[in-house]
Amino acid sequence: MAAVDQPAASGLSGWRVWLLAARPRTLPVALAPVLVGTALAGAASQARALPAAAALAGALLLQIGANLANDLFDYQKGADTEDRIGPPRAMQHGLVTEGQMRRAIALVFGAAVAVGVYLVAIGGWPIAVVGALSVAAGLAYTGGPFPFGYRGLGDPAVFVFFGLVGVGGSYYVQTLALAPVVLVAAIPVGALATAILVVNNLRDIESDERVGKRTLAVRIGARATRNEYRALLALAYALPPGLWQRQKPTLKCAGFNVTTLGQLG
Repeated sequence: MAAVDQPAASGLSGWRVWLLAARPRTLPVALAPVLVGTALAGAASQARALPAAAALAGALLLQIGANLANDLFDYQKGADTEDRIGPPRAMQHGLVTEGQMRRAIALVFGAAVAVGVYLVAIGGWPIAVVGALSVAAGLAYTGGPFPFGYRGLGDPAVFVFFGLVGVGGSYYVQTLALAPVVLVAAIPVGALATAILVVNNLRDIESDERVGKRTLAVRIGARATRNEYRALLALAYALPPGLWQRQKPTLKCAGFNVTTLGQLG
């Protein structure tokens, strides 16, 4: 696979290099929790266009920043070797320098922080905490003194940030409230996002093990990883029918009782 990807990657230049590094195919994973959180806010008659748009922009910027950081840190740690299977990486193929990548990471995360300032003005300190943790997680996934993606903690981190935090935060900046049904609805989103990571880690299990990247897949083995994937899919598709069957559950949003899931039909 590396021999196939190399010519395609080496022929890129300019903005196409950065498009490759941004990994646009991963961006729907950042988009999904914002859409679900906004849909729940809309069902509660509390949707707000500007906070929703800012939450979407912030989520996409954080995802792109994390992708760039992973590209850099995996390259520095030797994880992106010639026998790596999967889409080509910018650093791996020498398309950008480390200095260029560091500046791009700072620019993208800086833009995310700028968007976050607006969201903090709306949602207060809870959004500031979530934003700071999100930036830290994007950098610490494969970088820093404790790259948790290398220690088998990537799966729970993805579940939390792309599920509970992504859906709950998007809902909160529009309603200034949370409810149990929002966190329940976040579980399938987090499960599907984690399932994508599991597939990637299963694909890379041999190359990761050789370079000392101890993902959860490396730690538990291929068979257990496949079972994890099945369990995540089962969880993702089992919960929505249960939510749908609920008879007009009541949320407490901004001091008003409103019906939510019962209105979706």
